[in-house]
Amino acid sequence: MARSLNEWLWQHEFWLPPGITWEDMQETEDIQYPQPRDLLLSIPFALTLVVIRCAFERAIALPLSSRLGVRDKQRPKAQPNPMLETFYNTRCKNPGKGELISLAKQCDLPVRKVEGWFRRRRNADRPSLSKKFCEACWRFTFYIISFFTGLAVLYDKPWLWDHKECWTGYPQQPLQPSLFWYYLLELSFYWSLVFTLPFDVKRKDFKEQIVHHAATIFLISFSYCANYIRIGTLVMVIHDASDCFLEPTKIFNYMKWKKTCDSLFMIFSAVFLISRLVIFPYTVLYNTYYYSMEIFEPFFGYYFVNALLITLQLLHVFWSCLIIHMVYKFILQGTMEKDMRSDTEESDKDEEREKIREKEKNGITYFSNVTSNNYIQRNGSEPLNNRAHLTNGHVKER
Repeated sequence: MARSLNEWLWQHEFWLPPGITWEDMQETEDIQYPQPRDLLLSIPFALTLVVIRCAFERAIALPLSSRLGVRDKQRPKAQPNPMLETFYNTRCKNPGKGELISLAKQCDLPVRKVEGWFRRRRNADRPSLSKKFCEACWRFTFYIISFFTGLAVLYDKPWLWDHKECWTGYPQQPLQPSLFWYYLLELSFYWSLVFTLPFDVKRKDFKEQIVHHAATIFLISFSYCANYIRIGTLVMVIHDASDCFLEPTKIFNYMKWKKTCDSLFMIFSAVFLISRLVIFPYTVLYNTYYYSMEIFEPFFGYYFVNALLITLQLLHVFWSCLIIHMVYKFILQGTMEKDMRSDTEESDKDEEREKIREKEKNGITYFSNVTSNNYIQRNGSEPLNNRAHLTNGHVKER
C-alpha cells in the first residue's frame, strides 16, 4: 500500500508540465536536479539551529540585554492555592463572573481576591522582557545573515533582474550548490520556528503565524521538488528584506529608545508595504500566474504553487492592515501605539480603581481622613463648622 501511495504521489503529472516526465529529469555527472530526499536534511539542520539559538540567547543576547538596561518587571506572585491552580491548568485561565463566585465560595475567599489571584497567575505565565529581547536578537541575527546570503547568491543570477528568466528552460534547470544551501538554510530556519512555537512568545496573531509557517514550509518544499527554485529564491529574499527592520524595532522598543524605535518602525512599515504589497505581487504572483504560461500549459503544480503564494499574500494584507492602523495612530497622536499583536500585562491597579469606584458609589470619599477638621485647622484654615453651605452649593462665611 505504501508503494502504491508513493507511486501515486510522485506522478509526473502532478509535479511537471505536460510533455515532461521524470525520465527527462535524469541526472548526470555534470547536471544535478533537485531531489525530494534532499529536504530531509532540513530536519537535523533545524535541530542544530535550535541548539545554536539556545546558546546564542544565553551567551550573547541575555548578557547584552542587561548591559543595555533591559530590566524585567517585578510581578507580584499569586499565593499558593491548589484548588485555583487546578482550575487554572485544567479548565480556564480567565474565568467568568459565575465561575469566580463559585470558586470564591469553595475557597472561602472574597471574589475580588480570587479575581486578583487569576490576574497575577496569568501575568506570571507571560514572557519576560528579557525573553522577548533575546528572541528578537536571534531573529534579527538570522534575518540579516539570510538576507545578505540571498543577495550574495542572487546578485549575478539573470532572473533577479529579468523575471522572465525564471522560466527559461523550465523544468530542466540544473541545481547550483549555492542555491541548494540557500534553500536548506531557509527551510531549516522555518522548521526550527515550528519546533520552538510552544516556547516562543505568543502573540495575538499566533494562529496566523502557524498558517504562515506551514504555507512557507510547503511552498519551499514544493518549489524545490518541482524545481521552482528560481521563483522560490525571489520569494525568500523579498520576505527577509522587511524582517531585517522589524526585529531591531522590537529591540529598541524593549530598550525604551522611543525615538529610535519610532523611526525604525516607520522604515519597516515602508519597506514592508512596498515589498509585500507591490514588489511581491508583481515580481512573484504575476510572474508565476502569467509569465509561466508563455513556457508551458497549466498543470497541478502550477495551481498548487499559486494557491500557496496567494495564501501568503492574504497574510501580507492582514499584517499590512495592522501596520497601516499603527502608522495612522502615530501620525495623529505623534507617538507609537503598542504592538497590536502583543499580549499586554494586566495591572493590579485595575483592582485599586474598582475599590475607589465602589467607595464613591457608597458615598465614602477616598480622602475623607485627609480632609478632617483637625487636619484643616492644623494647616491654618478655618474650621468647617464656621462655614454654611447654601442650597446652590456655594459656601457662605459666617
